[in-house]
Amino acid sequence: MEIIQTIAGSLEAVRRNKPLVHHITNYVTVNDCANIALAVGASPIMADELEEMNDIVAIASALVINIGTLNRRTIESMVAAGKRANERGIPVVLDPVGAGASALRNTAVEQLLREVKMSVLRGNLSEIRFAAGLESLTKGVDASEADLARSEETAQEVAERAARKLGCIVALTGATDFITDGKRTLLIRNGVPQLSGVTGTGCMCSTLIGAFCGANQEGDLLLAAAAGVAAMGIAGELAAEAAEGKGSGSFHIAIIDAVSRMDSELLAGRAEIEAAAL
Repeated sequence: MEIIQTIAGSLEAVRRNKPLVHHITNYVTVNDCANIALAVGASPIMADELEEMNDIVAIASALVINIGTLNRRTIESMVAAGKRANERGIPVVLDPVGAGASALRNTAVEQLLREVKMSVLRGNLSEIRFAAGLESLTKGVDASEADLARSEETAQEVAERAARKLGCIVALTGATDFITDGKRTLLIRNGVPQLSGVTGTGCMCSTLIGAFCGANQEGDLLLAAAAGVAAMGIAGELAAEAAEGKGSGSFHIAIIDAVSRMDSELLAGRAEIEAAAL
């Protein structure tokens, strides 16, 4: 399948280009994000001080904004970094962690989407529903059972509506992942349930998207985003195999191991990706 071969080849671009991925992220998973970036071949920098936003963005290949542990100081830095990234034309990835859970989170997401042109929005169903302006019954940082049970719109329809409304690629991750620009949609079926049992896997997925987009800026960012999501899902599968009979800590560490040892042949061989019917 040509799409899978292109996605697999984008891993070689990450390893070759070693993109610098600027993170303004949360303090719960910052170490996970730095390590997954290094594992895939990118270079992470974690900087959230407003005074250095121009300098850091000036040397970055991509910007990842994650609102997991939000505060007013970092909101200002996120907006400033996003605007500078737009000026430079580098990809911006937004992970709206817990969108819909609080008034501060909601207004921050709305401000970021209004003032910064996002390249990719990655989140679970509840977070994407909120970003798209749909009713969302969030459950903290996880998709709520109520949102998962809704029948009026499928997850694919929500992702496509959000992409069209926001003018960016949407990566809605879950049991099946939907990567869409509102016209083209890819379904990815990699991953294991254990990924929801340790903290940081969604944040790491956003980092991988940032790395692939940063290394493939001249290519198709839809495929770059899909590569990041597929790599995370496959890493989860490999980690589950390696940690079988152990525990969640071993599984967590094995995710980093799996990404560090991944190559384009493995990515192509294990990727379960299909294009949605138009």
